[in-house]
Amino acid sequence: MQRPEAWPRPHLGVGAAAVQAGGPEPPAGAGEPTGPRLQEPSLYTIKAVFILDNDGHRLLAKYYDDTFPSMKEQVAFEKNVFNKTNRTDSEIAFFGGMTIVYKSSIDLFLYVVGSSHENELMLMSVLTCLFESLVHVLRKNVEKRWLLENMDGAFLVLDEIVDGGVILESDPQQVIQKVNFRADDSSLTEQSVAQVSLPRLILLLRSFLPWH
Repeated sequence: MQRPEAWPRPHLGVGAAAVQAGGPEPPAGAGEPTGPRLQEPSLYTIKAVFILDNDGHRLLAKYYDDTFPSMKEQVAFEKNVFNKTNRTDSEIAFFGGMTIVYKSSIDLFLYVVGSSHENELMLMSVLTCLFESLVHVLRKNVEKRWLLENMDGAFLVLDEIVDGGVILESDPQQVIQKVNFRADDSSLTEQSVAQVSLPRLILLLRSFLPWH
């Protein structure tokens, strides 16, 4: 007669072993690791990105959570951050329970804001990507005059880097390729509309007239 195959016995936890042995059941949570629990990582690492001029006035800004729900609160926060950072040589600041990395360029200040537990290097990679991408898009120095003249391109760049607080891209070359693709696609659409000549447009409209 063939012997049945032996299966490994399931491992008994601390509580199960004690109950099986007839001893008292250990308290709830026994056997679990002690000490502070690590905060689970989140994809939503960016709270805000904004660019101010050298007077602390907003030129471009996007907020990705409800830490500052109103425009008034956002502007007050930006002003406080500017006052804290515009005269220092540092690139990192800790303010209001948040980590802020920043960079100055001629008459502009660029800021990336994350929560207090975010990795400064990750935030800095976003800031560097934003700056280098703007250098390419503006094709000149990153300064107020050129930024104001190319604001649409600046927003396109930012949207390719961060979406809803999630970091999408930190490589400037990839960002530029995507921005150029979107710009080319938009220009082709405009061109296709412009290529409809007036006579053809009249004929097209006549085809929809009831007395035609």
